[in-house]
Amino acid sequence: MDHRAPPKGLIIVTGMAFYLPLPGVIYQVLHYMTGLRRLGYDVYYVEDSYRWVYDTSIDDIVGDATPNVAILSAVFDRYGFGGKWAYRSELDANGCFGLDASGIVRLYREADAMLNVTGQDLRGDQLLCRRRIYIESDPFATQVRVSQGDAVESARLAAHDTHFTFGENIGAADCRIPETSIRWLPTRQPVDAELWKPPSGNARNAARRSYSTITSWVNHVDSVVYEGERYFWQKDREFERFAELPKRSPARFELASNGGEYVPRIMSDNGWNQVSVRDVAGDVESYRRYVWSSRAEFTVARDQYVRPVTGWFSDRSACYLAAGRPVITQETGFSKFLPTGQGLFAFSEMEDILTAVEAIEADYDANSRAAREIGREYFAAEKVVGSLMERADLA
Repeated sequence: MDHRAPPKGLIIVTGMAFYLPLPGVIYQVLHYMTGLRRLGYDVYYVEDSYRWVYDTSIDDIVGDATPNVAILSAVFDRYGFGGKWAYRSELDANGCFGLDASGIVRLYREADAMLNVTGQDLRGDQLLCRRRIYIESDPFATQVRVSQGDAVESARLAAHDTHFTFGENIGAADCRIPETSIRWLPTRQPVDAELWKPPSGNARNAARRSYSTITSWVNHVDSVVYEGERYFWQKDREFERFAELPKRSPARFELASNGGEYVPRIMSDNGWNQVSVRDVAGDVESYRRYVWSSRAEFTVARDQYVRPVTGWFSDRSACYLAAGRPVITQETGFSKFLPTGQGLFAFSEMEDILTAVEAIEADYDANSRAAREIGREYFAAEKVVGSLMERADLA
């Protein structure tokens, strides 16, 4: 006899994992799924697509999703979600993968809610879900477009009944995210802390490695103009501001990126080690091993998060913290919500970075413990997702 308690409810998670099967994107949705499962929900991942997909092996958009399905199905099997996923594309001749079309429709009708991670467009059968929760990972641009009368953006948001944003500072006096008719609830990326706990003996090896980050150097996303100012999406602009960091600090710094020849010589000339993200973090397991092998993370944030003081915090940086790796990252206003000064450091100027490196090197073990504690206390999936479900009246 099965004595397990019945699930709290049936929840569908959707996002862009099949469309863009990069490790960071996969972990985004996987952390929501493991958090929901730990809280007692029956969880499925379903992605209905209306576009071609990105093939990581050739770095291009293609019409056949079969390679992407192979990547995701292996991940779902590994983490206990085998048979609980579906991908359907109106542009792919193969049609459905995982659940068939009737199974997808039945899930939409029976689900208590759909969590739309990264705020993908919803249409067709997806609108059968009785509750549709929008989770915005990239604040500011969406609100700017709505405030400027963008009908397409407004319709995308109107397909949902509840709206969350990683812009935790939204509504504060110092936050420049424009007000709209949407009621935005602050949240942050959940992380499965147990998933990121390094193997025994790994911490000592990591202490000899570089300050690193995993990043996209080349982006093709438009900047945003708001109240006469242009706000940029590209992270390379921010990295180049701090190009001299390796020459100013005794620590070693490494960029794992997709930049290749696009990374300017000013970075290598100043001592940045550069590696291909495909070589060192090309799948979910190597991505995690790369974080474990790092001494700490140094990274920047996009201008669209920084100057508007959004309070945004990186989901990748949250993984570094959960792995016990100290993080030095650009201030977006997040220090109002997360503890800084040990394990996690916010910076605006070069001197802030140098001071943070000095503090980490003065007592690395204490900073490593503090980082992991921040990861567990502030990003643990069951806490973040639990709070989200309560505020969405789904608990």
